Amino acid sequence: MYWTCYAAAMREELRRGARLFNEGQWWEAHEAWEAEWLRASGTERQYIQALILLAASLHKRWAHGSLSHRNFYKAEKYLDALPAEYDGLDLGRLRAEVWAALQAAGQLPQIELAPSPA
Repeated sequence: MYWTCYAAAMREELRRGARLFNEGQWWEAHEAWEAEWLRASGTERQYIQALILLAASLHKRWAHGSLSHRNFYKAEKYLDALPAEYDGLDLGRLRAEVWAALQAAGQLPQIELAPSPA
């Protein structure tokens, strides 16, 4: 099952990670976002940290069989500190979709990306 969360405003530097996330390449998405996380500060850093942790939680669940969801719970702490929508992305919806995907195999939460600005 696929869901869609819109991220129309997402910067190009984060879009690569979002594309990998959408393909179910969660570890690769985590890695793609890490360089931006290292450069970020404040709210932007919390946002990217939440994305990284959501991707890591899916990777741990489906690549390693982990049922602890520790990374998801860490991501929630960052998400709770952010506005409901950030970077054009409905964070509450993304959170719910990732949680559902942690519960059932084959579900891929999607961050739909608007076309890149020309």
